[in-house]
Amino acid sequence: MSAAIDLKGVTKQFNDVTAVKDVDVSIAHGEIFGILGPSGSGKSTLLRIIDFLETPDTGKLFFDGVEICAGTVAAGKKMREIGMVLQKPVVLNRSVANNLAYSLFIRGWDEKKIDARVDKELRRCGLSDRRRKNARTLSGGEMQRLSFARSTVYGPKILLLDEFAANLDPRNVGLLEEQIRRYSSEDPSRTVVIVTHNIFQAKRLCTRLALMWDGEIVEISDKNAFFENPRDPRSSAFVKGDLVY
Repeated sequence: MSAAIDLKGVTKQFNDVTAVKDVDVSIAHGEIFGILGPSGSGKSTLLRIIDFLETPDTGKLFFDGVEICAGTVAAGKKMREIGMVLQKPVVLNRSVANNLAYSLFIRGWDEKKIDARVDKELRRCGLSDRRRKNARTLSGGEMQRLSFARSTVYGPKILLLDEFAANLDPRNVGLLEEQIRRYSSEDPSRTVVIVTHNIFQAKRLCTRLALMWDGEIVEISDKNAFFENPRDPRSSAFVKGDLVY
């Protein structure tokens, strides 16, 4: 079976800074893949390339073995199968319920099906009692839970998470991590890619990990090997907390 996501020789440069350098990585269907690394190592840029928000200068991007280029009709269709949650929550200036309903409306769902799915997702993310409130009046943790629900309510095949819990309290972190496990377990073909510098969160959630350093992926291995027997000295130092960045 072909990989869910396959990047080959991907490079991205901003002026004189090379953010991503000749990256090769395959991410399988059904795995929760973590991209670790210090700030400025290229993690978020790589995630934005996968979501077609950035166009690589060189290299190719494949989904299910089919090459797709940013800016094409195929890329637009694929984006509708991808959910993305950013570090800073982004919500629409409308009710909590309408934030979720909008994701379904633009995909052509009928009204009864939308209402049923919105009710279900509001219960899951603990926001049923906030359904009529304007989403922009929620607390930071509630807003991020809503952002997550809006990105998954339509059942995307791929979920991209960019430091999604970096600014949250432990309770909201726990609630969101449980939602990630739920999203993944409901359909074994779903793929999650998490960008984080939080090694503890990566250890709790991820099945396989990559370390990015100065735009390059220096190591990829399963979770146990990454934390217990890293091959690259930079991985070892990162896991031990010996690196200052």
